[in-house]
Parts: sequence; C-alpha cells; structure tokens
Amino acid sequence: MSQAPVPHPDWNAIWKRRQELHESSKVTDDSTHNWDKKENAERYDKNAKSQYDDRVRMTIAALDITPESRVLDIGAGPGTLALPLAPLVREVTAVEPGAGMVGVLRKHAEREGIKNITCVQKMWEDVDLERDLAGPYDIVVASLSLTMHDIREALQKMDTVSSGSVHLFWFADMAFWERMDADLWEQLHGRPYHPGPKADCLFGVLYQMGIYPDVTMLPMAKEYRFGNRDEMLAFFRKRFGAKTPEQERIVDEYISPKIRREGDEVVIAGDSTLAHIRWKKKR
Repeated sequence: MSQAPVPHPDWNAIWKRRQELHESSKVTDDSTHNWDKKENAERYDKNAKSQYDDRVRMTIAALDITPESRVLDIGAGPGTLALPLAPLVREVTAVEPGAGMVGVLRKHAEREGIKNITCVQKMWEDVDLERDLAGPYDIVVASLSLTMHDIREALQKMDTVSSGSVHLFWFADMAFWERMDADLWEQLHGRPYHPGPKADCLFGVLYQMGIYPDVTMLPMAKEYRFGNRDEMLAFFRKRFGAKTPEQERIVDEYISPKIRREGDEVVIAGDSTLAHIRWKKKR
C-alpha cells in the first residue's frame, strides 16, 4: 500500500509567521531603531564607520562588480555599502525608507563629491519597479535589510529588476543582540523572545520559486561603543524596555560583566554568522 506524499512546508508562510512573532517581541515604545530620526541615523552611521569596515570590504569583494555596473542597494541605511561602492561602479540606486538615514547618506555623498548615487526613500514593498527605478540592474544587493513580511514577493521583485546577479546577506544563526534579547526577555516582560526568520527560510523560499542559490557562510562581528558605562547602561535599559527599578537592575546586572574598556570608550562585542545567498538571473 503506497503512502501519501509528505507535503512540503510553505517557507514563505513560515517566514511570515516568524517575522510576526519576532515583531511581537519588540518593545513598542523603543525609538532607538526609528530611522526617520536624525540622531538615530547618525548613531548608526558612527558605529558603522568604526565596526563594519571588515564586513563592507567582505561584502563588496563578494559582488561581481565592474566599472560599468549599475547597482541597486535595498535597505541602504546611511550609505554603508552605497558610498564605498559608488567610486567603483557606474551608478548606485539606494532604496531606504528612513528619512534620517537618507539625510545622512546624502550629506556624506555631497561632502565626498559623489554624484552617482540616486536615493529612493521608500520601503522595498512600496517600490514600483517601473515608476521608481531605472532598471534592470547588473547587481541587486540586500544586506541585513530583509524585514519584509511577504519575503517571496520581495525576492521576486529583486529577481525581476536584476539583469545580472542578486546578493542577499542575512543571518544564519541568532545574531549577537538577539541572543541578549533571548537571555533577558522572559525575566523583563514575562513572555518568551522570538528571534526573526533566518537564512534557512530564505533558501526554502527561493527553492520553491525555482531559484537554486549558492550559499557561503561569513563571520560577522558586532560592537556597541559608548563614552562611558552610564551611557551604555542607559542605552540598553531603553532598548530592552526596562522601566521599573527591578527591570533596570536586571539589565544592569546582565550587561555590566560584558563591558570592557578600550581607550576612552566602553565596548560590548559579540560574533554571529552571516549567510551570503546569491544567484544569477536566468537568461
């Protein structure tokens, strides 16, 4: 007697559910990741300059760029990739919804005399490929910016607008900061922490789309740097949503042993693993 076929999981639905659960774990009044705010964008940009140099070099080295390449950077932030890419290629289109991030990017471009970056201030989900972009692009890259709910639709748009290759950089494991959330969340808020969807979901979605990508694992380091211990603790109290004296005590006791001093700054650092998922557009 033959057995019924085992149904394949719907990886897009799995991604969507994990993303919804992850967002339910966030502190609703935490404004530290509101990228419309200039001060948040400038803080991110400052940290990116000091700690992401290796990752940026590694990312650019993994892209098959030429001086004639047209690049689409999705979730460009303050220009972490777009700015160093611009002198190496023909042009860069930076899609970034945060007004603060776009402002920082444009300020850097003006200061450095870079004239081949075009900014599109929209979420990728809201971008109209015909109206907002001048595709196709030789290279489409989304680095640490895959927070869309319908990831299949987002990936399909990336594939559609590419004439060459698509490069995704996303977490293969729980990121360093997610591990801290997981350690503290139940103590602070009485409910479990749900990490976001990872690279396994991406691979599954792409496979079900008929796209069979190459995957390479890369190391990723993350640092938090502040001028002193009090600034560090204040940041993490806000980030973890600590409002009562007891919650602040829990955060302080967790964070304090992780702090080390480097010169005039205090630092917390950790490592994660990043997946580089890439494919060439079918001709």
